Amino acid sequence: MRSAIAATFAVAAGLVLANMLGVAAAEAPTTTTATPVRTISVDGVANVPVAQGANLAVATAAYREGMAAAVSDGLSKAEFLASKTAATLGNVQNVVEGDGSIECTTGGESGYVEYDGEQPDFGSPDVSVEPEVASGVAGRKVSSTIHKPAFKAPKKKKKKKQSAKAATATSCKLSTDVTLVYAIS
Repeated sequence: MRSAIAATFAVAAGLVLANMLGVAAAEAPTTTTATPVRTISVDGVANVPVAQGANLAVATAAYREGMAAAVSDGLSKAEFLASKTAATLGNVQNVVEGDGSIECTTGGESGYVEYDGEQPDFGSPDVSVEPEVASGVAGRKVSSTIHKPAFKAPKKKKKKKQSAKAATATSCKLSTDVTLVYAIS
């Protein structure tokens, strides 16, 4: 019986010792260390024209054209930075679609006018947008409902003069950005 108890204690001591050696081996420093990848991160930006009142297909095509131009802008910036830091530019490691917007102006005194077309699916959902745009469904024209009074007194018709505003053209531009991360060596 004594030998059975002694054998049990010997086995238990051996297991405790083996467990300690396993922990020590796991905590030991490794002989191979990975060198971190060096990178350059840039924001490429672009502005492209879009028609006032564009439909979804036209607005989406303009947005994609803008993203492609933003990627080209980002590559140009990354090449410039790499050349100024004596680095060699490598492959793209990460791409993040930024946000976008459409801004319309007139040549007249009024300046900015509201875009009347459909919105493409701009990226970043965490970007704050105008309340009218936020309440709309992506790809649908956002409009507000105006309630008219039930009875309206008849108005006298007046001849309208041609205003300078009617003669000015509205031009709209779509702006977008893309964040690119390139490896360098």
